[in-house]
Amino acid sequence: MPGVRDVSADEFITAYASHLKRSGKLEVPAWVDIVKTGSFKELAPYDPDWYYVRAAAVARHIYLRKDVGIGALTKLHGGRNRRGNRPSHHADSSASVQRKVCQSLEKIGVLEQTGNGGRRISQDGQRDLDRIATAVVEEIKAKEEDEEEDEEEEEEDEE
Repeated sequence: MPGVRDVSADEFITAYASHLKRSGKLEVPAWVDIVKTGSFKELAPYDPDWYYVRAAAVARHIYLRKDVGIGALTKLHGGRNRRGNRPSHHADSSASVQRKVCQSLEKIGVLEQTGNGGRRISQDGQRDLDRIATAVVEEIKAKEEDEEEDEEEEEEDEE
């Protein structure tokens, strides 16, 4: 049975973000349309569904590792801090955004807190993510089969 590791990160995160949006269970704060995701950013994200994408990325990251804290997530989603004519440096993303994403995922039962203050994936969350990964793998196989059939039809038409 394919798992989250067997699917490319981009395809999985896109699929899981759309699942979170469709389910409607994820509680999205009111400030998501105006907040920057880091102090090094100039503007808020252009994508109106960025909160779902970030939640999917966080869930995948925590699935692949055991205990993950907010600090590790801020480093993960950080980026380049452009400092004018001085050299650029890495800057961490907003810890508040990461914390709210984790709290939202905890409310729907995907994550749970550990004793040392980190977060880990719950049994229900693991089952949910594995189900989405399996659906993504099946979708990719179906697309490949359709492409092969189209190629065979084109070869027959040429003859």
